[in-house]
Amino acid sequence: MITPRTLKGFRDFLPEVMLPREHLIETATAVYRSYGFCPIDTPVLEYLEILQGKGSEETDKQLYKFTDHGNREVGMRFDLTVPLARYTAQHFAELTFPFKRYHFGKVWRGENTQAGRYREFMQCDFDTIGTKSLTADIETVLVINDLFERIDLKTEKTFTRFKIRVNNRKVLNGLLDKHGIADKTVPVLRALDKIHKAGKEAVVKEMTDIAGIPATAADAVLQLTELHGTNEQILVSLEKLLSGNALGGQGIGELAQLTKETQGVTAASERITIDVSIARGLDYYTGTIYETFLDDLPSIGSVCSGGRYDNLAELYTKQELPGIGASLGLDRLISAMEELGMLEKSSTPVSVFLPYFAENRLADYLRFASQLRRQGIGVEFYPEAKKLGSQLKYADKRGFRFAVIIGAEEFAEDSCKVKNLVTGESVDCPQKDVLLHLCNR
Repeated sequence: MITPRTLKGFRDFLPEVMLPREHLIETATAVYRSYGFCPIDTPVLEYLEILQGKGSEETDKQLYKFTDHGNREVGMRFDLTVPLARYTAQHFAELTFPFKRYHFGKVWRGENTQAGRYREFMQCDFDTIGTKSLTADIETVLVINDLFERIDLKTEKTFTRFKIRVNNRKVLNGLLDKHGIADKTVPVLRALDKIHKAGKEAVVKEMTDIAGIPATAADAVLQLTELHGTNEQILVSLEKLLSGNALGGQGIGELAQLTKETQGVTAASERITIDVSIARGLDYYTGTIYETFLDDLPSIGSVCSGGRYDNLAELYTKQELPGIGASLGLDRLISAMEELGMLEKSSTPVSVFLPYFAENRLADYLRFASQLRRQGIGVEFYPEAKKLGSQLKYADKRGFRFAVIIGAEEFAEDSCKVKNLVTGESVDCPQKDVLLHLCNR
């Protein structure tokens, strides 16, 4: 006998997890579409040269790659952004720009597993390609805000709040340029991206010993990450720290405009905070970057991240294709919701259960269930004529809200009993009125 098991870093999804997972996808779809983003899809496998060297040294190490049956070097996509760059370059003549797309798909990274982090995971991306306008950066943060407002992040007692942390790569690049080490941007980014996990000492050691930057420059980078206060206070501190550097000044100006223009737009401005410690480890970001954290579980990490990438497609086309976007970390968010007790204990997509115990009335049961479905009520009909008690135990275990009970006597009288399986309350009513009772309870 073969032992049934899954590979490390991979997981099966039971219905009670898959149902809220699909609900999140439906919510993200609705929000993305409301801003005009259109769906696309790309292959799981790409030529290795498309993927390699596009994320970071770390993602190159994590790539699942092999030689296929045609002796081609191929890799499994590690995110959806690099394939998007290839896609827009390949289909440039067929697309209209700015091009706004969303894409839901699995990606693979052979990284160390931990809470909320798997080797196979779903990304739910949205991107705007073909504009450098900061309006697209501002709209991106508003999409993230609307998405998390629509997701029902509620425990038994309260709603879980969230914060959208924003930074700009030009700020860090400007600081490094000011200290004469602009060529050290990539190793500094990799070190800085670990600051929340490894701590300051480890990051400084990596910057000086591995990246080889002077201790004074490492101290300046750490000073940058330690800025705190209101958005306005941080911007003032940044202006002093980056005084005289044009690139850094441009990044500060973009952060200032982003926070200014979101003031009074829904409740987004209350949740957008400038955090110059976030770096986003991928090398292709060039401007605004985003990370989203749950107030009640910051340790799970960012559950929606992204940023601006203005040079990603330059290896595939001579056309200028700047881009900006973000990705909902679906599986990490599901893990957070599990840990916070936010997932309902249900393994059914419908709320109504119809037991089958008048064996000679099968056609009547099927007809009744069909009538409810035509009126927009999902119904599961039990396939075997068994004792009512055993069927109701099944319904409780699956997590149905209601059972509509009809036996031979009820069929004769054109009546039924609507039982609330959560409270245990029951009410008798004519079959024609069952919809009214289901909708009002």
